[in-house]
Amino acid sequence: MMAIPAYNRKDVGLTKDTVTAMVEIRATSSAAMREGLDLVAVLDVSGGMGGDKIQSVKKALQFVIMKLTSVDRLSIVTFDSTARRLNPLRSMTQAAQTDLKAVVDGLQNGGGTDIKAGLELGLAVLAGRVHAESRTANVFLMSDGQTTSGDPREVHPGEVAVYTFGFGTGADHKLLSDLAKKSTGGTYSAVPDGTNLSAPFSQLLGGLLTVVAQDVQLTLEPNNADGDLEKMTVAPGTDYTTITDDKSGLITIKFGTLFSGEVRKVAVNFALRDSDETEEYDATLAEARHSYAGQKTRQSLEAILIVRTPNPSSPTDAGVENRSVQAEELRRLHADTINAASLLAEAERLEEARERIVDAQNAVEDIVLLDLDDGEKMVNALRAELLQLLAFMESQEIYNERGHPYALATVTSHGRQRTAARGDEGEVMCLYATPRMNAYLEQAKSFEENPAESVPSADDDV
Repeated sequence: MMAIPAYNRKDVGLTKDTVTAMVEIRATSSAAMREGLDLVAVLDVSGGMGGDKIQSVKKALQFVIMKLTSVDRLSIVTFDSTARRLNPLRSMTQAAQTDLKAVVDGLQNGGGTDIKAGLELGLAVLAGRVHAESRTANVFLMSDGQTTSGDPREVHPGEVAVYTFGFGTGADHKLLSDLAKKSTGGTYSAVPDGTNLSAPFSQLLGGLLTVVAQDVQLTLEPNNADGDLEKMTVAPGTDYTTITDDKSGLITIKFGTLFSGEVRKVAVNFALRDSDETEEYDATLAEARHSYAGQKTRQSLEAILIVRTPNPSSPTDAGVENRSVQAEELRRLHADTINAASLLAEAERLEEARERIVDAQNAVEDIVLLDLDDGEKMVNALRAELLQLLAFMESQEIYNERGHPYALATVTSHGRQRTAARGDEGEVMCLYATPRMNAYLEQAKSFEENPAESVPSADDDV
């Protein structure tokens, strides 16, 4: 459902001015009715994936297999110098679970790292589906090395969400991040050496097994008739497919799927013209509507309007509503700062990068959000991210090994407003983890400690 827009100002004057509105879409918290999951696991089994790494892959896949139910389908694709489909999409009955566990147990490593071939084959498996209605198409792509053939960025994922996982220091983290961002809704997760792949797999699986809406879109239609609006633009800082009609100014934002309990917030900037009125009035600036695949009734429009008055209030008088918009602005600026600091660190300008992070720390401490719902949680999460990144900037070597993938995953997570692993699960709070994701993470930890214990299925979780 779409919440009533919030504004950074209580009202504005009759002369040229600006105002920002925050539009929020919140998914239902119930996962009793969900979409079927079609998942292709595309796994790097190249020469560098020996020892603990291949064992971690096996454990993570075993956990995934045990969580899926007969409404879900799984295919496994591996790649080294070439790509192979080990099985077609199979409904995860008990017999299929047994078969696929044996397939996973038999995984062996060796050869090069043709990421492009693996991704192309994984997407081809999904493109070949006969039954696709009310099913979500997703790829888990994991790699620990540098690609040895072609450029995977040339592959077009279409409407498939691609979730990528960079395993260890040798992975091409920037490439994997780019592949995730090229897809609709995908995220990149960093899996440092010595950590388990089952943790990031489990959290995202907790989302994918609670998909409550597909093809979610937000449409913003500017009110060009009344004369108040000069221009409407989406504020930077989020990473969704955004289409603007040059003639009408209509903006369409595509979010992809929504997991149970997820929220999407979009800030919209409005530039206002001088008004011909002399008294206070309500100015309708735009109308917002959200839509999703299979909806039974057309959603009603939500008006975005602001009071225009000859005696406007101070911007600081907007109260809690104003601070909720400020909080969203802070979160977006926080992500932009981490991205900028990361670019400086990559250019070996580490001192400048640290200064950017310290400035961001001061900005977090300066804003008062404790009276907002989850305001304290947000401040603590942003604060913890900055502290962790600053620690990774102690030296260039530490940054290259841990800071760079950490920053990429953090920026992707904020841009998509969706959880992404960074190797710090349990230490740094993630703003976007839903209760089901957290539950699956705890189940994965227990499974890592004792693989012989049974794992509850997605149906058991409901």
